[in-house]
Amino acid sequence: MTFTELRTFIEKRMRMSHIYQPVMLMTLLRGHGACTDEKIAKSILPFDESQIEYYKNITNNMVGRVLRRHGVVEKDGRTYRLVGYESFKAAQVDELVELCRQKLDTFLEKRGEMAFLHRKASAGYISGTLRYEVLKRAKFHCELCGVAADIRALEVDHILPRNKGGTDDPANLQALCYSCNSMKRDRDATDFRAIRDSHAHKENGCPFCHLGRNRVVEENEMAVAFRDLYPATFLHTLVIPKRHVTDYFEMSQFEVKACDLLLRSQKEKLQRDDRKILGFNVGINAGAVAGQTVFHSHIHLIPRRAGDVEKPRGGVRNVIPGKGSYGD
Repeated sequence: MTFTELRTFIEKRMRMSHIYQPVMLMTLLRGHGACTDEKIAKSILPFDESQIEYYKNITNNMVGRVLRRHGVVEKDGRTYRLVGYESFKAAQVDELVELCRQKLDTFLEKRGEMAFLHRKASAGYISGTLRYEVLKRAKFHCELCGVAADIRALEVDHILPRNKGGTDDPANLQALCYSCNSMKRDRDATDFRAIRDSHAHKENGCPFCHLGRNRVVEENEMAVAFRDLYPATFLHTLVIPKRHVTDYFEMSQFEVKACDLLLRSQKEKLQRDDRKILGFNVGINAGAVAGQTVFHSHIHLIPRRAGDVEKPRGGVRNVIPGKGSYGD
């Protein structure tokens, strides 16, 4: 490629979805036309504000706090100062730096890649399309602390970590900011392997545990959707966890998310197939006194159309007679 051709490409043909193309080209140009992938990757890092924010969080909430507790450093606003530095001679500074380097080398030699495993826990390839869908589903907010993506970088986290058997099924993915994800890491206290193993168990007499495959309209790794045999309205749909749990409050976070995915997917499909559907009632009966008759947790997705009842006001409040209308 000639100088003119490359200049034309950069000025007119380069279409950017991120910073990577110009940074890579600058690195190659400054490297006399050739660079390793590692050097190119390092040249990208200074532009990544999320990495800076991540390590600022580490500095302030972990290492800085420890060193302050030991009286080694002190903090004034955003500035850290080494206590007693003014009294050190140049040779002493060099000696202390070398001691730190030896400690660092020993640690890295002992730990190797394990030293940064917490940053690699979710580093397996997630396609851009799937990542976008996960972040969009979370409305571009962390699903733990609620911070927005424009304030703190978001990452795609495996609810059940890959090293515990978690998959890339969308039901097993959530959006977490780098801070929440680094705290969660891959040590979640819930061992979902027991839940996964319990799928093989079928409760005697439970109609949902023995649901015929011909009734399933959609499923994911942890949940299924099917039409109610006694529909309140046409296309009344039930969403259940595959595991036998008595009610909604026994469901794991993983199962709640799996059911929510199916509710949202079915909502879109039902409205696409029947344009008369203008709304929905989403309901859960938990306990016999609340009207639950099948004691396998299930969520009702009931399509609503104009005129299907005379007075729809109050919606689910109508489960208690006379309580549907209020504020009149």
